[in-house]
Amino acid sequence: MNILIVSQYFWPENFRINDLALGLVERGNKVTVLTGIPNYPDGCFFPGYGIFKKSREEYGGVRIVRIPVVPRGRGGALRLIINYISFTANACLLAPFLLRSKFDIIFFSLSPLTEGIPALVMKKMKKIPVVFWVQDLWPESLSATGVVTSSLALKAVEKLVRFLYLRCDRILVQSRAFIPVIEKRGGDAKRIAYFPNSAEELYRPVSVEPDAPERKNIPEGFCVMFAGNIGAAQDFETILSAAEQLKEYDDIHWVIVGDGRLRPWVEAQIEERGLTKTFHLLGRHPVELMPRFFSIADVMLVTLKKEYIFSLTIPSKVQSYLACAKPIIAAIDGEGARIIKESGAGIACPAENPQALAEVVLKIHRMSNADLQDMGLRGRSYFEQHFERTVLIDRLHNWIKELKKGE
Repeated sequence: MNILIVSQYFWPENFRINDLALGLVERGNKVTVLTGIPNYPDGCFFPGYGIFKKSREEYGGVRIVRIPVVPRGRGGALRLIINYISFTANACLLAPFLLRSKFDIIFFSLSPLTEGIPALVMKKMKKIPVVFWVQDLWPESLSATGVVTSSLALKAVEKLVRFLYLRCDRILVQSRAFIPVIEKRGGDAKRIAYFPNSAEELYRPVSVEPDAPERKNIPEGFCVMFAGNIGAAQDFETILSAAEQLKEYDDIHWVIVGDGRLRPWVEAQIEERGLTKTFHLLGRHPVELMPRFFSIADVMLVTLKKEYIFSLTIPSKVQSYLACAKPIIAAIDGEGARIIKESGAGIACPAENPQALAEVVLKIHRMSNADLQDMGLRGRSYFEQHFERTVLIDRLHNWIKELKKGE
């Protein structure tokens, strides 16, 4: 089959859509990705890329066609909106000329929502089915993170969401809790299917040498590690407050592997709260090194703000942690917390509750290494049963074949 993926973000940016595209190629499909010029998360074009540079390239057998965009910058919501609009408008205008091949199906993921517009333009022109993978619920996620606060803008986004749901041939959701919300907005239950995130094959249990470079900036002691974006949704206020409550335990170290727009604020808070000896920001590192960092940690941490919308989602880092057989502390509500409890891979506590988080960290800190290892192994077993990459990509491949037959 000849599959077109519309995704504003793609390799060398680090998103799960990269691995999904590779998985479809592995199954003998031709895959083309319509995407933008890589600029996430720093907000400027990656070295070697530009409006007239590397507009076409290949990644693991995936053909990449790049559309000019205005880089997202680091200047807040307005610049981000301009970034989204630039991809959407240019993709609608240029894709019909750049993508003359005959495709069997179009696949896109809702992040950002606006990439669905060029996908539907191509659907109308090519007269082929569209598969929509919902990673976030809009407009709720925009409101919860503070990216958009205008009620008029949020209503406009809701109308666009409904427009997209009504016109897609198959809607895939990363969390079962999304289904009732999507049904209320026009998504026919017969067209909705559960398709959770997996984790790339590189996420597996590994061990690292005592002198490994990944250990360089991680002090000896009990390591609570958070890996990922330092943003508004991740609720660093709760993490910092819990760390502040436990700073007398100088052998407990909070290690953050990642970067994001709130990093300067977090750095200031570390100084203000007197956490320089126990709270460590390691910055962003290549995704290939993540399992090595994870192996050094005693426990992995996932947090989200206390918002209804976040209680419905499963943070994608959960699958990565499970795949690496690491015990997990989850300061989250709802579906994500359910998975931690059901898997037996760790302990969940309510979101935005620093006292509860501090108590869980102390509880885990007092556990034996054998108990922590058992937690991690239970998590790995749960991952293999529910989120294993090969099974999920096979499932997607079969859905695409069914849609092609029925077009």
